[in-house]
Amino acid sequence: MIWMVLGLLPWAGLLLYLLKGVRLPRALGPLRPRPGNGEAWPSVTVVIPARNEARNIRSVLASLTASVYPNFEIVVVDDRSTDRTGALARAVPRGNAQRLTVVDGAELPEGWLGKPWACWQGAQAASGEMILFTDADTVHGPELLGRAVQAMEDDGAQLFSVAGRQLMLTFWEKVVQPQVFVGMLLRYRDQRYPPSPTRWRDAIVNGQFILVARETYHELGGHEMLKGEVVEDLRMAQRFARLGRRVSLRMAEDDFSTRMYASLRELVEGWSKNIVLGGAATLPRGWMRRWMAPLALTGGVFMWLVPPLTVLVAALLGGSGGVVLWAWGALVLSALTWVLASWRFRIAPVWGLLYPLGAAASAYIIWRAWRRGPDVTWRGRSYRVGDVTGEV
Repeated sequence: MIWMVLGLLPWAGLLLYLLKGVRLPRALGPLRPRPGNGEAWPSVTVVIPARNEARNIRSVLASLTASVYPNFEIVVVDDRSTDRTGALARAVPRGNAQRLTVVDGAELPEGWLGKPWACWQGAQAASGEMILFTDADTVHGPELLGRAVQAMEDDGAQLFSVAGRQLMLTFWEKVVQPQVFVGMLLRYRDQRYPPSPTRWRDAIVNGQFILVARETYHELGGHEMLKGEVVEDLRMAQRFARLGRRVSLRMAEDDFSTRMYASLRELVEGWSKNIVLGGAATLPRGWMRRWMAPLALTGGVFMWLVPPLTVLVAALLGGSGGVVLWAWGALVLSALTWVLASWRFRIAPVWGLLYPLGAAASAYIIWRAWRRGPDVTWRGRSYRVGDVTGEV
């Protein structure tokens, strides 16, 4: 019995850690009024890098043009899309924005990846004192921009971001996405306060919403310093933190939402491009980085797949005994963990019971990313990227 209790400690410990050890970022506060007719607010340029985003571009622009922020413009960078992204963006009225401009992206230069290049072009077209980089698959509440600028000032931050609600609508989104996001929570367990320069590897922002002063952005090299980075958002946060600039992350689930991927194919392709490189970027050079992917793969299989497979084999072959009892215990603790995770991500808790499918898909994604190494394919482009340098 003692060995069985000890054998269940990893599952019990992880559940307790998620319940008590993880601290989410502070929430955005309500929007406070300012005197005058908007002059007290800094001007903001919203930059949207968009490649083949015909499915999303109208909804993100509709939400942004409805913003109550008094002084903002929108720049869409049509990154050589092969669909109707550019035409659809040009057809959207500017609404409350000072202007809505669509920039036709230039050919991708040697050494650049697509998103950093699109963001860099958008930054060149920006006239605002602040730049907000946001993705085409996002939806913004009308007060979000004002609340974000206000919180950035309150926090004294030079780089600011918000984490919103992740929309999961299809079967595979609901079983795979929680697996990835729980992994992120385990790595970045406490984001209530900005990390110090000595802890720059713990800095993180949400690449779907990055707010920065235009002057500071260019002073630190902007996306030109990140032109070969797959996880350019993470590397930007690390660069700012390492150079002593304050990086702040807040929660905005009530005012900001994203639907990252809409199918299993998109999930696999999307996470394969950055899950291993992103994890490596948080570790120092050496054996930890080299062994991160195989250790993560082995650990995930052991934690989430071995117990249900043991129970299944025992049920089919009529097995019993201590190992089966241990497997049942691990299975129950695992199910409870993922039921709670599903509830936290605002999907029906019953989806957590299908966690073995999500774990199997996640294991495949990690294996695929590890096997492909520096070869990355995304949005119809293929890249060969170098190893992360460890410093930015």
